[in-house]
Amino acid sequence: MSRQPLRLVIAEAERILAAAGVASPRVDAELLAAQIVGVERGRLMLHPLVDPPVVEELRRLVVRRAAREPLQHLLGSAVLGPVSVAVGPGVFTPRPETELLFEWGLEVIADVGSPLVVDLCTGSGALALAVAASRPDAEVHAVEADPGALSWARRNIADHGDTVTLHAADVRWNDLLVELESRVDLVLCNPPYVPDGTDLPPEVTEWDPPGAVFAGPDGLEIIRAVINTSAGLLRYGGHLAIEHDDTHGEVVPALLRRRRVLADVQEHLDLAGRPRFATARRVPPP
Repeated sequence: MSRQPLRLVIAEAERILAAAGVASPRVDAELLAAQIVGVERGRLMLHPLVDPPVVEELRRLVVRRAAREPLQHLLGSAVLGPVSVAVGPGVFTPRPETELLFEWGLEVIADVGSPLVVDLCTGSGALALAVAASRPDAEVHAVEADPGALSWARRNIADHGDTVTLHAADVRWNDLLVELESRVDLVLCNPPYVPDGTDLPPEVTEWDPPGAVFAGPDGLEIIRAVINTSAGLLRYGGHLAIEHDDTHGEVVPALLRRRRVLADVQEHLDLAGRPRFATARRVPPP
């Protein structure tokens, strides 16, 4: 078999993915091709012809993606901010929406020297590692309860030079991180928040661990615990950010306002204009 034009191979992959209902067929086809060719996506066209083994490997991955296996699993990694972390079965795949929460967190500690940061429900460790990479002077702690996710977080933290301290713990514990009580500058959290029974894409329902996605009938079981825990961890002036379901645009800010030690509560929209995360600041009790 002779070499084939890469643009035609990618076009075929795009058609297959589009027919399967993949949301971004062109992007996915190009990223898979770049993975196999071994170049950045923007440099694909510098390789106009590809050998038959490349074509076959791409077709194999496209079949798996068409079956709605997550793109990040096929690539072996997911990107958040400045870091790339290994992901696969057994851990929640970081989503682009969390970039906004991450960027907000960096802004509020921009003027804080050697900040103390805690990432609750860390999953793969992506958010904690992104903070550590962006602020090498920070002391970063990550908390995760699920054994499967913990194994991925340990791997990723080790791969990034052990810049994050990982805790095998549950955000619902009353004594969580008591040694950090009233000292933390920033708490970040992307918890399980989807109401039970919500209809979701196959990439989520068939591949993400249910415990990392669903959180009770209203989706707020873990968020309530995160708010309680964070109120005790934060120093006066410290900040909290919690990602939530797009149906929680009113209820999560309301939960934050119920805590008298939390003020400056704000709701933040994602790039599609949907409610995505809420923030607050710790103040002295009235």
